[in-house]
Amino acid sequence: MITMFAAMAVCCGSSKSTEQAPQGSVTTVSVEEFAKTISKRGIRLIDVRTPKEYAEGHIAGAENIDVRAADFAERIKTAKGKVAVYCRSGKRSLMAAEQFSAKGCTVYNLDGGIIAWQKAGKPVVNQ
Repeated sequence: MITMFAAMAVCCGSSKSTEQAPQGSVTTVSVEEFAKTISKRGIRLIDVRTPKEYAEGHIAGAENIDVRAADFAERIKTAKGKVAVYCRSGKRSLMAAEQFSAKGCTVYNLDGGIIAWQKAGKPVVNQ
């Protein structure tokens, strides 16, 4: 019984690599892996924080769609392909990632959010 639960935990956990991520999946990646991922063509980069947080500093090229906004589901209803998401610390973006995944998107979630991004010395854009 314990072996079965251990096997389920291993199989159901989030992957930490962007290699061959299946469609409709969520992969939580490190800052360096996220930077590599968003540098590729065809990746939609989304900051799921509030507009105020976004204006205080965001990753260049990110579009802002607040995951807690009433119209979030409406704004992502036509989402498809590969999506990279982040928030402040990684909690809200994981919530958003699951919604994108349910639409069939391959999703990359930034582990530690923009806090980890900035700690790693990566640039942000201020508005």
